Amino acid sequence: MPGFVIEYNRRSGTRRVTSYLGVDGHREAMRQRLLLERERQDLNIEIVSLISDSLDTVQETHSRYFQGRDVAAAS
Repeated sequence: MPGFVIEYNRRSGTRRVTSYLGVDGHREAMRQRLLLERERQDLNIEIVSLISDSLDTVQETHSRYFQGRDVAAAS
C-alpha cells in the first residue's frame, strides 16, 4: 500500500510531501520518517508517515498539513 512522508513546519505552515507508491511503500515511508526524525534539528518540523490509498485521501483526512504551501513536492 502507498505510504507518504510529510515534513510540516509548524511555524510557517510549509510542507514537503514524499510519496512511496510501491508494494512496500508504507514500509519505505516509515523508514524514511525514522531517518528524518533522527536527523531533525528543528523541533518545529513535524515529520509524519501515513498509509493511504492516495494523496487525495491524505489531503482530506489530514487537511491541517495542506493549508500552507509546498516547499518541494516529491513523487
